[in-house]
Amino acid sequence: MTSLQQVNPRVLGVRVSPHSTRQSLAAHITYQITKGVQKPFKKVIDVSSGDPHKAGMKPISFVRQVLAVCLYPELLHDENLPQDARLRAQKLLAACGGGSVGSYSSPATGLRYVVQNIAEFITRRDAGVPSYPQAIVNTSGSRKALTMMMKLLASGVGENQTGVLTPTPCPYTLPMLLDEAGVTLAPYQLREDRGWAVDLEELQLALKTARGCCQPRAIYISNPGNPTGHVQDRKSIEEVIRFAATEGLFLLVDEVYQDSVYGQGREFVSYKKVLFEMGEEYSETVEMVSFHSLSNGIMGECGLRGGYMETVNLDPAVMRCLVTIQSTNSPPILPQLALDLMVNPLTCGDPSYGTYTQEILFSQVTLAQNAQRAWEFLNRLPGMSCQPAMGGIHLYPQLLIPPGMIEQAKILGVEADVLYCQRLLEEEGVCVGAGCENGQTDKNYHLRLCVLVPPGTLEEVLARLSSFHLRLLDRFPLPDRGVKDRELVENSVA
Repeated sequence: MTSLQQVNPRVLGVRVSPHSTRQSLAAHITYQITKGVQKPFKKVIDVSSGDPHKAGMKPISFVRQVLAVCLYPELLHDENLPQDARLRAQKLLAACGGGSVGSYSSPATGLRYVVQNIAEFITRRDAGVPSYPQAIVNTSGSRKALTMMMKLLASGVGENQTGVLTPTPCPYTLPMLLDEAGVTLAPYQLREDRGWAVDLEELQLALKTARGCCQPRAIYISNPGNPTGHVQDRKSIEEVIRFAATEGLFLLVDEVYQDSVYGQGREFVSYKKVLFEMGEEYSETVEMVSFHSLSNGIMGECGLRGGYMETVNLDPAVMRCLVTIQSTNSPPILPQLALDLMVNPLTCGDPSYGTYTQEILFSQVTLAQNAQRAWEFLNRLPGMSCQPAMGGIHLYPQLLIPPGMIEQAKILGVEADVLYCQRLLEEEGVCVGAGCENGQTDKNYHLRLCVLVPPGTLEEVLARLSSFHLRLLDRFPLPDRGVKDRELVENSVA
């Protein structure tokens, strides 16, 4: 028997997502351009995923300076680097085994120095609600942490298989993650007409429906929403917590974009803070895990793959099991050091504070202005409508696809929004995400695009998208399309 024949059939049968296929096509087109193949565009712009650095955003200088010194300690004596960067690197290296980033993480849940700083960060963020190092586990990104929790929750088969209530739309990586963990995705619909709000009636309907095909044991929440940009207020969070408590559901809360809230009158409030302010009836009984990572809006260090989870009211036996799982795959050192820089930022008086705050402010302002600019532009395109984002780094506009393209998609055996995205990539060199990848199963088609990009890049994306979209409507007119709408868009582009 060959080695490939011995592979688990579940692994061999894994589905290739439309997103992965589109990424391969984007890479192929980029390769063609480097080889001199003529295209109507000079480069491919990928705004399909939340990867700000790939899209052209610059990393925070202080973060890279500290990591550079940690990787090459000889730079500790280089006076061309800021003194505070060298001093911070010295502290971080002292926390590593043998003073080297090449050591294993000990303990496996994360370097004690880093975990302690994470706990202090959470306590400051939640206005004094205490966080404890023993409740924190560092991982290779928030997806890894979520996978670990899903595997702990997974049990049963068929109608007895663990189910997880999951928002529609949801992060595009989530459906495959649940499938690989062996749990059933039980969708609950977010209310697009209310800015993609979490709706209690939809949760109750989803739970009732799910109980006919699986055993719902958990609910997944993304706040700020990915990819919707919705930011829950305190009342909404309280409703979800009461719902989880009443139904005995484990809370899985993704709070990766907590530093990227810009909607007027909106602020990020953590689920843990609200939980503890609701009194002991909830704070001592509701089981919850929250996730955060380096792949957030401001740092955007997606490739470092660093994150952590904080557990609340987790059964001690389950926590021991979690630690045991983590001990076989402890997180690498460098991402943990970057996490420390995220949760323990510079303060006024530090030599690098001025540059650091300017770079942070630039990212924040760019994100807020880009989200507003793209929202206004997309809503002027005929056949598109977009809810305003309150936070996060994506916009998720609804797309009215012409019947002619829908028929083409049926013939090709693909979803119509997938075909739209593929044609946009081929004709204009813009890579965006399709709504079906985010769990959309109805015929309200959507696009997903990251708006944390340099302003000039965003303008290029919008111009190319508009050009493609208007050509498409020339070929396949919408039933209710008007000349006035076309003129409005052309004037806005000009």
